[in-house]
Amino acid sequence: MLTSFDATQAERALALAREALDVEADALAKLRDRLGNDDSFPGAIALMLGCRGRVVVSGIGKSGHIARKIAATLASTGTPALFLHPAEAAHGDLGMVTPQDVVIAISYSGESDELAVVIPAVKRMGVPVIAMTGKPQSRLALVADVHLDISVEKEACPLNLAPTTSTTVTLALGDALAVALLELRGFKPDDFARSHPGGALGRRLLTHVRDVMRSGAAVPSVTPDALLVDALLEISQKGMGMTAIVDDAGRPVGVFTDGDLRRLIANGQDFSRVVIRDVMHHDPRRVHPEQLAVDAVAVMEEFRINQMLVVDANDRLVGALHIHDLTRAKVI
Repeated sequence: MLTSFDATQAERALALAREALDVEADALAKLRDRLGNDDSFPGAIALMLGCRGRVVVSGIGKSGHIARKIAATLASTGTPALFLHPAEAAHGDLGMVTPQDVVIAISYSGESDELAVVIPAVKRMGVPVIAMTGKPQSRLALVADVHLDISVEKEACPLNLAPTTSTTVTLALGDALAVALLELRGFKPDDFARSHPGGALGRRLLTHVRDVMRSGAAVPSVTPDALLVDALLEISQKGMGMTAIVDDAGRPVGVFTDGDLRRLIANGQDFSRVVIRDVMHHDPRRVHPEQLAVDAVAVMEEFRINQMLVVDANDRLVGALHIHDLTRAKVI
């Protein structure tokens, strides 16, 4: 065990790292070049596009880890998919596979004993099999409907033993399948958001103004003939730093904010008898409840405001939105 790490060792570590990355980059370039050598990749895409069930991805050991990631990537980009552990499949989990599915079986050697038990059963069900192996003449490659070549000249491991380059190539090919399917399925950012509701993109694309706005008694409002002091009381009680000014029909005709108050004070104005209509901002910025919350953010940023009024189709006040509401909802 090393007890110290000198400059020579650091330089050697960097050289090994660069060599590993060079080996893997070269393997990826070769994978790219051979994709068009036959119809295997388009054939795999055709099977997956025509699948009426799910894409079941299976592998053991390091190939199993890669299979899990490929299944997750497919599922999050519009292709229903799941991971099937081949050892568990032989003891009952094969029941997850239906005749409407497609199976992707991953084994670099193509001779995995666990997959050798499962694949014949899958084939008897009439399920198409896409094999990803580095050995085109292996048992798995020969029994598959489509074979995708993941062969590499050498592993990045200095001993040429640990799966490194081969797993990188396999994962990259899985990404290539997912990206091609995403485009061909017409998968859009909204679709991505629906499968990632807990992520930042999901919140931005799925959160509407109605989900975060304040409504009912929480919305500060006064009539145009109200005294400024009454408007200030409304601002203080509702805690939004502003109040809407609405007409008899409930339509906003103005807004008055904390900033407006500071400007009045700075001007030395005596506002003890001021009527709010005389100092309000006319035609305040509005947003509708069904609009995305990010739309409100865009308007706030453009006009450098912290609050917005929410109106219905008839321009009646139904809510109010503060920048802090959007922050709490993690829209921004």
